Amino acid sequence: MLVSISPSSERPAWLRAPAPSGDNYHELKRLVTELKLHTVCESAACPNTGECWNRRTATFMILGNVCTRRCGFCAVQKGAPLAVDYDEPRRVAEACAALGLRYAVVTSVNRDDRKDGGAELFALTIRAIRERIPGCKVEVLVPDFQGSGEAMEMVMNAHPDVLNHNIETVPRLYRQVRLGARYERSLDMLAFAKRVRPFVPTKSGLMLGLGENIGEVEQVMRDLRAHQVEFLTLGQYLRPSARHLPIIRYVPQGEFDDLKRLGYELGFSHVESGPLVRSSYHASDAV
Repeated sequence: MLVSISPSSERPAWLRAPAPSGDNYHELKRLVTELKLHTVCESAACPNTGECWNRRTATFMILGNVCTRRCGFCAVQKGAPLAVDYDEPRRVAEACAALGLRYAVVTSVNRDDRKDGGAELFALTIRAIRERIPGCKVEVLVPDFQGSGEAMEMVMNAHPDVLNHNIETVPRLYRQVRLGARYERSLDMLAFAKRVRPFVPTKSGLMLGLGENIGEVEQVMRDLRAHQVEFLTLGQYLRPSARHLPIIRYVPQGEFDDLKRLGYELGFSHVESGPLVRSSYHASDAV
């Protein structure tokens, strides 16, 4: 059973991100609103929204903003999914062009209502960005597509520059943290993507502070390397609301530094590790 830290425990200073502000932030917010797009930055209450948007970077979230799964850590709205909008890839590409992006990141909600899990829209979005901005690199952060190799192949055949799928937590906590997901299935999907396109880097990430121990985290890192994952992100879990899973502990920067060193020792080619790190944080640095 997960037991939360004391409600009186003050959030450490290293977890205090500046409030979103600035001209670039407001311009990007206006652009997203006008084009009727969603970003995981807003939907998942990312603490880095102010920093990233002021750098004119954002992670676009396709296939609506309502997820078909009810993971206990995630702030994204849950319920009956929205209708698929086949004009959305064009609008994402338009937003990328308006921002002058040379590196775009695209993710989605889980769409377990669709046989392909939304893979078709990922492929269309990759191609739309490339057509609108030749030379722009595209990273996709995909769901597990319920283990469908056909769906993953559809995405990989659109030639993303990086394929990201988050493992999120250690196997022992899956039933509490990742409802509807399976640890081995996620590993298998990452390995399958690598088999389809061997030269496309694969990426994954974990949240810390949910009750895992350091040995379990190190084993997940070894499992990811065994499945040929090259890029890794490690960050602190932050509770979006009282309805979500509790924070068991705040992980100090020193532990993140130790895990970063281990990551490079294990053979990861790029590791982002720190309390405020999220899946797409400084994503272009890896390539």
